[in-house]
Amino acid sequence: MSDLSLSFTTAADLLVSADPVLRAIVARSLWVSACATVLACALGLTLGAWLGVARFAGRDAVLTVLNTFLALPSVVIGLLVYLMLSRSGPLGHLGWLFSIKAMILAQTLLVLPVCMALARQQIEDAERQHGEQLQSLGAGVWLRSLLLAWDARFALLTVCIAVFGRAISEVGAVMMVGGNIDGFTRVMTTAIALETSKGDLPLALALGAVLMGVVLLLNACISLLRRWRVRREGSMAVPAGVVGT
Repeated sequence: MSDLSLSFTTAADLLVSADPVLRAIVARSLWVSACATVLACALGLTLGAWLGVARFAGRDAVLTVLNTFLALPSVVIGLLVYLMLSRSGPLGHLGWLFSIKAMILAQTLLVLPVCMALARQQIEDAERQHGEQLQSLGAGVWLRSLLLAWDARFALLTVCIAVFGRAISEVGAVMMVGGNIDGFTRVMTTAIALETSKGDLPLALALGAVLMGVVLLLNACISLLRRWRVRREGSMAVPAGVVGT
């Protein structure tokens, strides 16, 4: 019990003193996940919005494949990226394996289906409410997608926050393609796994506390956005007593 108490005390000291190793790992994690989120959302929101409006032959099959990728283990994504970036792979000439770029690519591919699926659902719900009106005004698929995406911008911002949370909590794919190299590709999740296996619990506990704090902050942002959206929609609603006056 004394060893466990000492581990918690040392972890608290690392947090309070802003240990340089701790700060470097946290900064690297935030950078990798932020880059992956920006790339995934730039593509995922666009394709998701289009899928929410477009109707074409084979759409159900596309949605089935998309939903399948949602349940795909992260190590499978890591394996695919590893094969692509390996020396004998089609992208081996880039020399990205065991680098930050490889980790960003792996996280982007991992969270892209999540972004697409959540965005598609939001836009499809909006399409049911406003789609016929926009069609009657002559709006095409892409224009409807853009208008509905703007109308659901707060919900889509929530999607982006959720995607970032998924990215920063991932461990399998980034460990496979990044190599978990100290000072270069080690991020919070991979460092926690490594330090725990080595028995270095203070650093693992400190990183775990930071990761929990980041996740808690993201969920708080999502909750605030939802409340803001409800209040905004409520303030824009016409009071019942005003109608007919």
